[in-house]
Amino acid sequence: MAEDITCLVADDDEGLQWVLEKFLLDKKIRAFKAGNGHEALRILKSERPAIAIIDINMPEKDGLAVLNDMKAQGIDASAIVMTAESTMENALKAMRLGAFDYITKPFDLSELDLIVDRTLENLRLRGRVNDLSRRYIESLASEAVLVGKSKAMQSIFKTIGRIAPKDVTTLILGESGTGKELVARQLHLNSARSTGPFVAVNSAAVPRELMESELFGHEKGAFTGATESKKGRFELAHTGSLFLDEIGDMSPELQARLLRVLQEREFYRVGGRDIVKVDVRVIAATNQDLEKAVAENRFRGELLYRLNSVTLKLPPLRERKGDIELLSRHFLEKFHRDYNIELKILSEKALDALEAYKWPGNVRELENALRRAVLLSPSVMITAEDLNLPVERKKTESLEDIIMARLKSFIDRTGANGRQELYGFIMQFMERPLISLVLEKTKGNQVQASEVLGINRNTLRKKIKELNIDAEKFK
Repeated sequence: MAEDITCLVADDDEGLQWVLEKFLLDKKIRAFKAGNGHEALRILKSERPAIAIIDINMPEKDGLAVLNDMKAQGIDASAIVMTAESTMENALKAMRLGAFDYITKPFDLSELDLIVDRTLENLRLRGRVNDLSRRYIESLASEAVLVGKSKAMQSIFKTIGRIAPKDVTTLILGESGTGKELVARQLHLNSARSTGPFVAVNSAAVPRELMESELFGHEKGAFTGATESKKGRFELAHTGSLFLDEIGDMSPELQARLLRVLQEREFYRVGGRDIVKVDVRVIAATNQDLEKAVAENRFRGELLYRLNSVTLKLPPLRERKGDIELLSRHFLEKFHRDYNIELKILSEKALDALEAYKWPGNVRELENALRRAVLLSPSVMITAEDLNLPVERKKTESLEDIIMARLKSFIDRTGANGRQELYGFIMQFMERPLISLVLEKTKGNQVQASEVLGINRNTLRKKIKELNIDAEKFK
């Protein structure tokens, strides 16, 4: 790594400059030399060396002033300060200004060698952390892709773009499976907190008696089983974003604690006595009607008002059918990458089946249906049969619905034939099959049949005769 490292040597002693330049070359570190503070700052700006060895006592601009300018201008070279024993107070000031380490004059090169090696190791670790951070953000972004060309989704995208940079509490509404967490991740990734943590917790998935500890942490011995202190989700999300999913399921007691944290930005751990301060952006989501919950005293009105500084409402998939083809292509490409399998495509009938289905589970159900088809289908072409979508049952018709439909058909077809006594005419056609079916069920037993029908036995006999029913054939 050292071959790529450059270092500034800033000291008005030319002899020391020469010694340090040779020392650095032996470590395969290229040196830039400066005899005063102004020259040092110019080199720092133009060459951007990774390390800067700076003497505090320099003409024109001293080392402390150089460090101060470096901090103000965002120059992040790792500074090693050289100072005389009599100016130790200045060395401490330098450390407060962001210097990595210091060395007192006169010094042995072996001592400086240890400090430079520590600096190189710190640079290596910083590079690794930055790389991991970049990859983490990229992985989050790849998982948080929102897909849609419908007017409703385009409106959502615009709103995310407007509010993501603004550090406001946001409430996301939508049915289960509509992508509320994806929206929360996009709000995080497009904010100034993107390099901080994104922490998600589902209020419905955690038992109510454990939720307080889950959010706020606990101290050792706070309750049975608390064998050690533990940070809660709020602390873990410090400097980042906390996503509270299904917040409508949160208990009233916990709602009160959450309200206080949103107001004060501080809390106590369960069983704790010390105040914990946090800097967190809260994004909440629910599939419930919170205003109705407030009216029914199931949700605190003050908390709702605090949460919905900005509200985003996600449309269900059945209201954005035009996005199904685009979403399907996105998921098929995702499975192609994730499972290292050939890219599969949808047949025309498969796409028709996807667009005809009502998707009660929304985008999540679509993703799972396509994943199952991709993994189980032997062909590159996914058919409607491969999707194996649930058969949507038609609404069961009531007896009244059936009779109403038949009567309407009869009346529409015959125009009632001008009959004046339609009621009597229709009722005889209703009574004959009804009595016949009951007699069949009771095997011609007229006593049982009259009880089932709820009429007198003599009345039943009279009806059998009037309607010309052959009662004997049912025995």
